[in-house]
Amino acid sequence: MTRPTSDPGRQRTPTGRAAGPRSTQPRAAQARSAQPRKTQPGKTQPGKPQPKRAQPKPQAKKPQPKAQPKVQPKKPRPKAQQKKPQPDKSQPNRSQPRATSTRLGFQAPAGPGRSEAPTRPAPAPARSRVARPLPPRPGRPEARQRWLVGIAALVVLIFLVRLVHVQLIEGPSLAEKAQAARTATAVTPAHRGDITDVDGKLLATSVDRYTVVGDPVAIKDFRGAARGVEDGALGIAHLLSPILDIPKNELAAQLVGKLRYKVLAKNVVPEVQRAIAALEIRAYVRTDLTSRRTYPSGAVAGSLVGFVNAEQTGQLGIEMAYDDVLAGTAGSDTYERSLDGLRIPAAGQESVPAVPGSDVSLTLVHDIQWKAQDALDEAKRKTGAAYGMAIVQDVRTGEILALADSDSVDPNDRSTAAVADGSRVVKDVFDPGSTGKVITTAAALEGGYWTPDSRFSVPDTYTAPNGQTFRDSHDHPVQRLTLTGILAQSSNTGTVQAGEKIPLQERQEYLEKFGFGQPTGLKLPGESVGFMPPDDVADWDGRTQYTVLFGQGLSVNAMQATSVFSTVANGGVRMTPTLFEGSTSPDGTVTPAEREPGKRVISEETADTVVEMMETVTEDGGTGTNADIPGYRIAGKTGTAQMPAGNGWTYMASFIGVAPADDPRYTVAVFLKSPKSSIFGGDVAAPVFSDIMGFTLQQMDVPPSEREKRRLKTEW
Repeated sequence: MTRPTSDPGRQRTPTGRAAGPRSTQPRAAQARSAQPRKTQPGKTQPGKPQPKRAQPKPQAKKPQPKAQPKVQPKKPRPKAQQKKPQPDKSQPNRSQPRATSTRLGFQAPAGPGRSEAPTRPAPAPARSRVARPLPPRPGRPEARQRWLVGIAALVVLIFLVRLVHVQLIEGPSLAEKAQAARTATAVTPAHRGDITDVDGKLLATSVDRYTVVGDPVAIKDFRGAARGVEDGALGIAHLLSPILDIPKNELAAQLVGKLRYKVLAKNVVPEVQRAIAALEIRAYVRTDLTSRRTYPSGAVAGSLVGFVNAEQTGQLGIEMAYDDVLAGTAGSDTYERSLDGLRIPAAGQESVPAVPGSDVSLTLVHDIQWKAQDALDEAKRKTGAAYGMAIVQDVRTGEILALADSDSVDPNDRSTAAVADGSRVVKDVFDPGSTGKVITTAAALEGGYWTPDSRFSVPDTYTAPNGQTFRDSHDHPVQRLTLTGILAQSSNTGTVQAGEKIPLQERQEYLEKFGFGQPTGLKLPGESVGFMPPDDVADWDGRTQYTVLFGQGLSVNAMQATSVFSTVANGGVRMTPTLFEGSTSPDGTVTPAEREPGKRVISEETADTVVEMMETVTEDGGTGTNADIPGYRIAGKTGTAQMPAGNGWTYMASFIGVAPADDPRYTVAVFLKSPKSSIFGGDVAAPVFSDIMGFTLQQMDVPPSEREKRRLKTEW
């Protein structure tokens, strides 16, 4: 009788091998399967008839030595799977099937009086043979394939999403960045316009220059074997050293580093640039076109012309005042380049040509400007003055023929800061002094308060009705002077007496009409409009209302003071001073300067009378005899004005005159600050006037005076 196994679907052969479908069993069960098994009564093995045998009586089982099979440790069985003990319902004469052990694979017989409750089976006896372990169950390839396909699909999806993102979303920006990386733009500087005098003589011009630039990063890859020089920086230095006149080792040191832009030389002339271009090393060293401003006339009008900075922008003087006309518009050259920096011929290129600036023509006359500067330098040396200023103006047009400073700077020389000082003519201010008496005289005549022959008793000290006392420059007894004589003798006390009749409001109006306290019209940087008394004459103090009559209590610049005399010489019509003659565009179109119409300040009759009165200043007995010019009638006025200097005072000595007096053409003004030989304008400034005015009249071909002057009485 065959005993059923734990697996009804499998049977074991007497040798212990499993028949039928395989299943994995514990090693202990496999070891015991090698022994013959007893079958239960009434049970046969499937598929094999068994003869009936008498059931043997149960016998006590002899203890057998314990075998030590290689078994795996038992895992605790869950309580839910443990069977509760069952009461013994077996009969003595009936065979009861033994409990089946799921772990050992056989059933143990139930002896008499023993319950059928499951008991712990005895260990299996040692076996002579150990069954070979069953091979592992084969995997399922279709599941593995599904996983691989899923992973591959996921990877493809990720790449697809990234591709769409790059092409559609990031595509334009990436293309733009790539375009920018290989695109280079070279700026083409615009040629700055020239500055010339009225006859076309160059005062300032621009020339082409080049900046030599190296690329140390690219130079590391330079191979000089084909040229017979070393590789890298040493090879480039070997080629450039004789051209730039820089020692080879010094130049090689500059070509080493991590920079992409290293300036090797500036302001290189075109001949040197062409020599560098012939080396064909543009991938490593290039030459950038620049422009350099030069001043061919040197110090002539140097303080007036000004200068430009490294970016070719005007910084002072004419360069700054007319920068928008001179500058032009820079151009550009955009192209695509290869990794070695060379231009790609077939790639897109875009060029915007530079537009040169226009030339500016000034009203200056080069030779007269030179003469004025030279005369000032000589006067400074002779008188010990701190500095001097001079102006030459055409009375009919207001045009400036010379605007000079002593010790004029050369804009080509940047070794000192003097080039940035500018012209003192419009920058420095001072009291006009006795030159301001011309305004009082004109106002007295224009208002009909006095005539040239009006008589005055003039002491050296005079007390006004409001109690203010005034003095002349020197002690003298009471003089019997006409209004003409007061102007000729430059008397302060006499001027106060003559001006007392002029209302305060008229005094202020005439100062403004002649241009005091207003811009001159020259449009030069740094100009000062001076200082005027309060607009409301009711706020004038008791002294100011008289001091303005003889040129004190207010301040002006040299151009404002000069304009008064040009107005009187022009028949009483004030012309706006100007330095700008016109401009010439790059295509040759000439645009003349716009001239403002003149403004009448006094009548022509009054103006002519004042000019005749000023002629007595340069005659015997006047204060300006040193201004005389043989062959020409001269009219003018001396001035000695106080000006602050630190904690004290100093003086500005001046002489302003016109010539020829019978038909005025030009005004010349000379100012000397702090002269040591004399403080009076008639002594130090009048001779300089004579020198400059005489040269101007000859240079401009002005014929000598032909009409005889009218003799005006200065005394009575």
